[in-house]
Amino acid sequence: MRPASILLTAVTGLLWGVMAMVVIGVTLTLITGEVALPQATAAGLAGLLGALVFVWRCSAAGAGGAPAWAYSAVVVFLVLMIASFAAPFTLPLSVVPVWQGLALIVFVAGVTAAIRLCLRDARFGPMSRYEREVIYIRIAKGIGFVVFTIIVALPFYVMVMTSLKSQQALLANPLDLSIDFSQGLSGLTRSYVELFTQFNFGRYLMVSAFVSVATVVLTLLLSVPGAYAVSRLRFPGQALLARSVLLIYMVPAIVLVIPLYAVFSQLGLRNTLTGLLIVYPATTIPVALYMLQGYFRGLPAELEEAGLMDGLSRIGVILKITLPLSLPALASVSLYVFMIAWNEFLFAFMFLDDPDIFTLSRGVVSLNSSEVPRQHLMAGAVIATVPVLVIFLWFERFLVQGLTAGSVKG
Repeated sequence: MRPASILLTAVTGLLWGVMAMVVIGVTLTLITGEVALPQATAAGLAGLLGALVFVWRCSAAGAGGAPAWAYSAVVVFLVLMIASFAAPFTLPLSVVPVWQGLALIVFVAGVTAAIRLCLRDARFGPMSRYEREVIYIRIAKGIGFVVFTIIVALPFYVMVMTSLKSQQALLANPLDLSIDFSQGLSGLTRSYVELFTQFNFGRYLMVSAFVSVATVVLTLLLSVPGAYAVSRLRFPGQALLARSVLLIYMVPAIVLVIPLYAVFSQLGLRNTLTGLLIVYPATTIPVALYMLQGYFRGLPAELEEAGLMDGLSRIGVILKITLPLSLPALASVSLYVFMIAWNEFLFAFMFLDDPDIFTLSRGVVSLNSSEVPRQHLMAGAVIATVPVLVIFLWFERFLVQGLTAGSVKG
């Protein structure tokens, strides 16, 4: 046996035991409302011994009987229950027993699966540097995936569950983010109904949709010719323009908003959507130019030259050859610009005072007051988030299709 191999196995099991217990304990608290303090020490010990048993069984030559992961799962369960005195979440087993049972099953299954995935090629004997590095990479990838999932999923879960609660339930137990089905569908969606009937959220949606789509159209109308000129035409200062197109992003938006506020106030553009439709494309056109010029440079110039020889004008070449071949890039730029305009807050907050023309982000912030219940604020945040997610997931199909279309000719 090599001490280094044993140490690597033990540390792997310890890490996954502690991480799984903390994540599941926090999740159990949010789902049930009962304060579940995860027994991290017991969980780490269970993971450590489970990993050692797993590698031991895998290293045993000609070992028969149950698979190694089954032994590991049994050890993880038994050690956790013994080390935590049958209270892995510091709750009596009589308290929310169903949820505690499910949490325990998820813990054992998760730790066992993580150990199996990370240490399936490990052994207590000599291991090469490459074999150890593979295990390191698996551990890093697994931890990164779990952390990223928590960062994304946990706030969204809290946001959605809070929006489905009543004011009385939130005051009684702020940690209880379970769904109370006894309210019925009308009770669960009360916050959303009140947003549209009492807080003018339908108009906020329409304004944000109009501003975002208009920003995409204006950005493409101005950036496509500019990107084509920078990537295909030859003129003085072309290289300088191509390299300095993103310099506007070196200036913080908070620095620009004050002079823009003064200028727009004098021109009568403040508190108007026209002002936003001047500022938004000004901030999105540089990045669109940067993205499109790189794509245009990758297109075969011979296709455009053939179009010119066939009698097409330069505009005709762009419309009939360049743009159809650039649909994946146009889709990516459109999605990126739409998300920027949809989520933008600073300029909307500074320029808009009339609630009738609030964008969605500006409208959500108007709910952040002592007079508006917290569940309404969270419902507004859900409404602001879900459309972008849906559009992205729907658009992703066309992005993949556009990137793979024409790759194989037959």
